[in-house]
Amino acid sequence: MNPYMAVVRRDLSLALRRKSEVMTAVFFFVVVSSLFPLGIGPEMNTLRLIAPGVLWVGALLASMLSLGRLFSGDQRDGTLEQMVLSSASLPGLVGAKILAHWLLSGLPLVLLSPLLALQFDLSTEAIEVLMLTLLLGTPLLSLIGAVGAALTLGVRGADVLLSLLVLPLYMPALVFGTGAVQAQTAGLGASAHLSILAAMLLVAVVLSPWACAAALRIALE
Repeated sequence: MNPYMAVVRRDLSLALRRKSEVMTAVFFFVVVSSLFPLGIGPEMNTLRLIAPGVLWVGALLASMLSLGRLFSGDQRDGTLEQMVLSSASLPGLVGAKILAHWLLSGLPLVLLSPLLALQFDLSTEAIEVLMLTLLLGTPLLSLIGAVGAALTLGVRGADVLLSLLVLPLYMPALVFGTGAVQAQTAGLGASAHLSILAAMLLVAVVLSPWACAAALRIALE
């Protein structure tokens, strides 16, 4: 079997045995996104205005919940050392793990976003743009978060340090993701924001696995 696909299948299989960890992020996203309409009330103009920010912040925080477990389990059971010693490319194996992380923690958020956006009375066009921004943005969050997880692997207080490290790096994705929906709602078009998000994702796809691989080698020395 292709070693990279084997890593994806392994991580997905392990996650399905611990469904509560996967559902935690989804449940968190649903709860956070649903509390704002309940708290603000039926003020449709206000709800439409805050919708992109609320949904994007909820997705951002939900994707962070599982970052600490991205490499820690493999470090404990020795899998990480085997990946480093393997003849397969370590950046490729790391990229496979990031893909599995996105399939578990990012893709469900993209699929749920249209249902949650209905609470905010967003138009069909705005919902489509929201889904597209999350489709581009959630892989970017996983790629950036993976670098932070690799850098803080084995460090005391890693969860707090990881949050402090990756949150500032998430801000461009948050700004352009919410900006795209707001621009579409205002009738200005979202193509510029989407192009920037796609460019950031492309850069992260190229650089993040190599940065993670270097950080993991340092952590295991």
